[in-house]
Amino acid sequence: MTGTGTLLRFMLRRDRMRILWWTLGIAALYAGGLGEYLLLDDPEARAARSLLLSSPAMVSMSGPGYGLDDYTPGAAVANELVLWVLLALSVMSILQVVRHTRAEEESGRSELVRAGAVGRHAPSVAALLLVVVMNTVVALTSGAVVAAQGLDAAQSFAMTFATALGALVLGAVALVAAQVYEHGRGAAGASLAVLGAAFLLRAVGDVRERHGSPLSWVSPIAWVQQTRVFVDLRWWPLVLCVVAIVGLLALAAFLGSRRDHAAGLVAVRPGRADARPALTGPLPLAWVQQRGALLWTVLGLGVLWLGSGTIIREVPRALDAVAGNPVYDALLGSEGGLGGEEQMIRTFLGIFGLYIAAGAAAYGVAAVLRAKGEEETGRTELALAAPVSRGRWLAGPLTIALLGTATVQVTGALALWLGAVSTGYDELALGEYLELGLVYLPALAVLVALAAALHAWVPRATGLAWAMVGYVFVVGMFADLFDLPAWSRRISPFWWVGSPALGDVEPARLWGLAGVAVVLLLLAFAGFRRRDVPTL
Repeated sequence: MTGTGTLLRFMLRRDRMRILWWTLGIAALYAGGLGEYLLLDDPEARAARSLLLSSPAMVSMSGPGYGLDDYTPGAAVANELVLWVLLALSVMSILQVVRHTRAEEESGRSELVRAGAVGRHAPSVAALLLVVVMNTVVALTSGAVVAAQGLDAAQSFAMTFATALGALVLGAVALVAAQVYEHGRGAAGASLAVLGAAFLLRAVGDVRERHGSPLSWVSPIAWVQQTRVFVDLRWWPLVLCVVAIVGLLALAAFLGSRRDHAAGLVAVRPGRADARPALTGPLPLAWVQQRGALLWTVLGLGVLWLGSGTIIREVPRALDAVAGNPVYDALLGSEGGLGGEEQMIRTFLGIFGLYIAAGAAAYGVAAVLRAKGEEETGRTELALAAPVSRGRWLAGPLTIALLGTATVQVTGALALWLGAVSTGYDELALGEYLELGLVYLPALAVLVALAAALHAWVPRATGLAWAMVGYVFVVGMFADLFDLPAWSRRISPFWWVGSPALGDVEPARLWGLAGVAVVLLLLAFAGFRRRDVPTL
């Protein structure tokens, strides 16, 4: 354990901005969601919302649903937000643990660190303590935000700390995976697979029996939801989280003591002595590197949109209950009235289209910035030493990012259609769902091209691409609610798309977005040819 404190301080300094952005993001999510629930002052509106939450589709997407008989704002935030905040914090915990353990060993930096007076388990313990600090800061800030809006302070902090404790279970899972797998991608993938299995077990168990069946209790997600905050607070389910964390830590220590440094317990399959002819270029290499991430993104988001599609037929009943509420009218862009049933569903589909496009944008930015990771590890420099031009090298990940983004977007729209059809709702044709997916492609190309241009010209500023992803979502959802000025809306590529579900799409704007994407791509290639590789 020697050197644990020093390593923890170094990790905190290295990730101070990550801590800040995660904290602000989760706190904003609580504030926005709770602000919406506080506006449900009409008993009929609350009853309609609770009725929607009691449907099997929504139980699988949110949770067992406590307090639906008297649906207070506290019960609403616990039922509708806790699951998604828990998933976000679990992803954060997994990525942070892998980043500071297995990824450090893979890069060779950990070996240099351990050449000093550093114990065998110090890096792993410091990484888990970092995740503890991050989740604690998020829990404190979020709890204060919830309590500041008038909810009971004890219940508010109980909710946020229970969510943080559940995320730590997945962080401990990642620590075990880091001992088993030799590469960071394998450790992160296995941990995320455990998270997905936990979500699926909880969903199936909650649908099978009201307020959770024995199958639900296999999942750590259910342990957090079974605290029943703002309804009937009980602490004992969190004991299961503590026991799981301690057991996983002991298992990680046991496995870590029985493997070589930089090696995993699962043997890596030996590859061919020579690469296949199809792999003699940057494009096939980028495909091999990114095909796994694309597959799991399509499957993960596809399941989410499939479940979302199953509630489409329930939309009119839910929206009828909030008709006339000025905040909901602003969110839905329906100041003139929601209209008939089909109009309501089309309005709701427009929101889902924005969600699908935001997920595809996040994948696209992550995929194109994979080129930055290749550069930081030194592999780009080695590749450019061969007869490979810079333009050809950059074109590989860019092409995969653009095609992968389109795939995520279109399959998301198809999954939404399948979910709706599975419940018997077939009023809208498949072509309309496809149009909902296709019209966003030029705007998505702009975001991918922007990330590429930032990487090519100012690698240190690539975080702006992620900021833009968040910005376009906020503008798309809350521009009318916050009465944002016209100039701020025009910054978002999504704003120029219009409302595809309502038929408000101008082809000239889509061509304009495509032109902007081409210009940014040309700038990316020009910048990458000019600057040093790597940029330190």
